[in-house]
Amino acid sequence: MSLEQYLPVILFILVGCGVGIAPQVLGFLAGPRRPDAAKNSPYECGFEAFEDARMKFDVRYYLVAILFILFDLEIAFLFPWAVSLREIGPEGFWAMMIFLGILVVGFAYEWKKGALDWE
Repeated sequence: MSLEQYLPVILFILVGCGVGIAPQVLGFLAGPRRPDAAKNSPYECGFEAFEDARMKFDVRYYLVAILFILFDLEIAFLFPWAVSLREIGPEGFWAMMIFLGILVVGFAYEWKKGALDWE
């Protein structure tokens, strides 16, 4: 085995590291340095960081996070379906329409129950 076979993998790793590291370095070097109390304070779920750790908080933060993950994962199923739509034919199309119908019914139910309202 020669090193030439590993060249594409090495280049892929180097480009990936460069894309991940270069914006951080650029932002550190060229970014403004105007810290204030709000920027330096830790942020946790919309609450003040210096309150009692045992305080009660609203469960809507979890509800919104779960709903986001749920709809995000369901929408992720659309990409492979859209790419292979010609190969799967009408059966695949109607299976996805049933899936999207169930998704819309669930979304309407959540909307009706007020799960998406933020007070």
